[in-house]
Amino acid sequence: MLQIQSKRFYIDVKQNRRGRFMKVAEIGADGRRNQVFLALSTAAEFRDHLSLFSDFYANLGPPNPDTLPEDGKLKSETMVKDNRRYYLDLKENSRGRFLRVSQTIARGGPRCQIAIPAQGMIEFRDALQELLDEFGTDDGGYKGELPEGRHMRVENKNFYFDIGQNNRGIYMRISEVKTNFRTAITIPEKSWSRFRDIFADYVDKMKEGGEKGPSESNK
Repeated sequence: MLQIQSKRFYIDVKQNRRGRFMKVAEIGADGRRNQVFLALSTAAEFRDHLSLFSDFYANLGPPNPDTLPEDGKLKSETMVKDNRRYYLDLKENSRGRFLRVSQTIARGGPRCQIAIPAQGMIEFRDALQELLDEFGTDDGGYKGELPEGRHMRVENKNFYFDIGQNNRGIYMRISEVKTNFRTAITIPEKSWSRFRDIFADYVDKMKEGGEKGPSESNK
């Protein structure tokens, strides 16, 4: 946890099936919460940018409204990781100078951002460095061999089960193929056991109904 002026920042290293990442949460004086997520490799890149932004900030003179750009931006950089893009903007307004970190996701999705007071960039960089020293810069993720695809034919339909992996994790794609017709659904790996339980429940219910027989079930 870092206290920079009136803001608190919490930096947590977390892990899921896609790998390790940092969650950076900013808590304002009014209790409002903003957060961005960085893969460890992206956090290392951000650390390096913080050093450059800090050097740039240290060489700035006192604030001068007459020379300030209209959008308030003093220096900008961009980082890209898979389907995420990060915009780093050192800005100045009536309350001072600060680094805005904005995270966007390709093909829509909410825009997340935090604002780090410029005076705290070095402290923020050092906190990132401590965590990177402990956890490294390898994003991790699933490294094993994925199962081979399978095929099943039912009457005039073919069903294909294929396991894949992308930047969002591991998934199963089930394709139904008939002549001149193909449709598919994609199931995230974290939901497989739930799908299995639902299928098993229906199988059990159908077995129970069949064992009762027509006369018993109509009593």
